[in-house]
Amino acid sequence: MTTQQLISQIHKKKSFLCIGLDVDLNKIPKHLLQTEDPIFEFNKAIIDATHHLCVAYKPNTAFYEAYGLKGWKALEKTINYINQNHPEIFTIADAKRGDIGNTSSMYAKAFLEDLAFDSVTVAPYMGKDSVEPFLAFKNKHTILLALTSNEGAFDFQTKNVDGKELYKQVLETSKTWKNSENLMYVVGATKAEYFAEIRRIIPDSFLLVPGVGAQGGNLQDVCKYGMNSNVGLLINSSRGIIYASNNNDFAEAAATKAKELQQEMEIILSK
Repeated sequence: MTTQQLISQIHKKKSFLCIGLDVDLNKIPKHLLQTEDPIFEFNKAIIDATHHLCVAYKPNTAFYEAYGLKGWKALEKTINYINQNHPEIFTIADAKRGDIGNTSSMYAKAFLEDLAFDSVTVAPYMGKDSVEPFLAFKNKHTILLALTSNEGAFDFQTKNVDGKELYKQVLETSKTWKNSENLMYVVGATKAEYFAEIRRIIPDSFLLVPGVGAQGGNLQDVCKYGMNSNVGLLINSSRGIIYASNNNDFAEAAATKAKELQQEMEIILSK
């Protein structure tokens, strides 16, 4: 998917919502555990109920890998279901990969070619040659971890190195990499005060923003400082939507929560 196609979907749906499909078998409705593939059945129900309210889905691959081959198969079935039934939706493999060049090439092939995701999250710590293999795929996107929403983000990301915070150096350096126009960035919603600084460095890039909802991030603040002329934001909510209920009405409850966020976004977009 091209960036322009994503922007078009945002305006068509009046939404820049991304729904995280982080499936924990301990949290899904008990009746699904009796089915042949509980993870896929849960995802399918969520997708069927919410696809008109969001522009992206983001499975966190750890929640699938934890269940071995069955989990990986469920991930494959999930991405195939989205691609076949809702090809207009942007898909994110939240895998946080990143390794030496030939290994990154294989990671990129796994997620962007074999599973046919539109994008994959990548850690920048190993630098240029660990990221550029992901950037080589045409009309695919690499979402670089820039400033995350977890407590440990302050261990390294905001440290001052030679007069500049490390996350700013990551942003500036990444712009020099080959095919950097295919970059997006992860910026946590719980750090809304940083968005203005980030936009000074990468004014035109899309930002994937976790932390709205269960982690306490504020949508209004994120949009105030982080939105650009093309919207430039994908706001992710996972637990706050998919686990709105663990009863038989779980899909309807998820749709209700997604609708609340979408309506908030529609108001913001209309201003």
